Amino acid sequence: MVRIIQSHVDSKQFMGSVLVAQDGNVLLDKGYGSANLEWDIPDSPHTKFRLGSLTKQFTAAAILLLEERGKLRTDDLVAKYLPDAPAAWATITIANLLTHTSGIPNFTSFPDYSTTEATPTTPEQLVARFRDKPLNFQPGEKWEYSNSGYVLLGYLLEKISGQRYQDFVRDNLFAPLGMTESGYDSHAAIILHRAAGYTPGANGPVNAGYIDMSIPFSAGALYSTTEDLLRWERGLFGGKVLSAASLKKMTTPFKNDYGYGLAVRTAHGYTVIEHGGGIEGFNTQLAYDRDRKLAVIVLGNLNGGAPDEIAGQLMALLHGEKVALPSERKEITVSTDVLRQYVGTYQLAPTFSIVITLEGNRLMSQATNQLALPLFAESQTSFFLKAVDAQIEFAKNEKGEVTSLTLRQGGNEMKALKR
Repeated sequence: MVRIIQSHVDSKQFMGSVLVAQDGNVLLDKGYGSANLEWDIPDSPHTKFRLGSLTKQFTAAAILLLEERGKLRTDDLVAKYLPDAPAAWATITIANLLTHTSGIPNFTSFPDYSTTEATPTTPEQLVARFRDKPLNFQPGEKWEYSNSGYVLLGYLLEKISGQRYQDFVRDNLFAPLGMTESGYDSHAAIILHRAAGYTPGANGPVNAGYIDMSIPFSAGALYSTTEDLLRWERGLFGGKVLSAASLKKMTTPFKNDYGYGLAVRTAHGYTVIEHGGGIEGFNTQLAYDRDRKLAVIVLGNLNGGAPDEIAGQLMALLHGEKVALPSERKEITVSTDVLRQYVGTYQLAPTFSIVITLEGNRLMSQATNQLALPLFAESQTSFFLKAVDAQIEFAKNEKGEVTSLTLRQGGNEMKALKR
């Protein structure tokens, strides 16, 4: 396990903390790199990290607690609690918000989002940003990740419970589980052992940009430690947070392998319940195998895909799979004529594609809104990246035409059709 993590540290892709536990036994609990580069303070198991979208599972659990207490039902219409809801929301249910199937557009994708990140904002003002936008699709028809939906859930939680979101989560989730190192992040508050967040720069890490924590709100504003998140996993799956019926709702996929604030994916003969997070300066990944009571928690304070990759690799290793690191893969030479067949655009999702180009005798791969990265051949059809731990395999039809590629990264496989 240490070899896997260290490979990402050595390639300057990861700083953070990692915890692995199985059936009550902690197998690994260690920090890597710096919590603060300017003061040369190391990351540790007690370092506090912004969670980003790991927050969503806490929001989902809070909503389910309200349901257990008779305050709402997840199949209720949102309009029941918002009399002034726009007409377009007439058929949206709370369950649609929880499963990213509401059709409400994601406000963090709006063109003006970057200009609003630094401005303190109330939940009502956040909702106002997207309440009058047309839906991207009819509720329940499709799956599309939406921070707007989870902001709206936090807004509803406050209206229904009469408590601020951060107070409800603290009193009903953190305190009962003894999660004393978790909370709602704030720039103004003095938070001991909080990591500084960084993002890659041309000459090494630079301080991440500023975001007021009222913006991510119930979609991404919480912080925690690896050890507190282990308490969360044990509490959630040990029946200390929700009833068995509520937990089943939370972990039953509706569309696109997504339940309530959690993704549920089965591959290689085992099921992992997981979620990742990304916010200025931080990337996180939390994965759990219920059958083996196996938890992998990776919290990073350097933006990038390393936490997701580390978690996927550790899960694979602990399930007996062989994990090949980029440094161990052997590159072969493939003719330019063969490489030229793979040039094109491959669509993974409606708004996410991988573009393959040929520069000289080297294939380049560029995902939507990301840098172009070189591909290295392992065979005539299989390639790997060195900048991140990912592999791409191209497929052909019976006529020998290239029709798709499969991206393997972080323990997941995603197929993209050639357009």
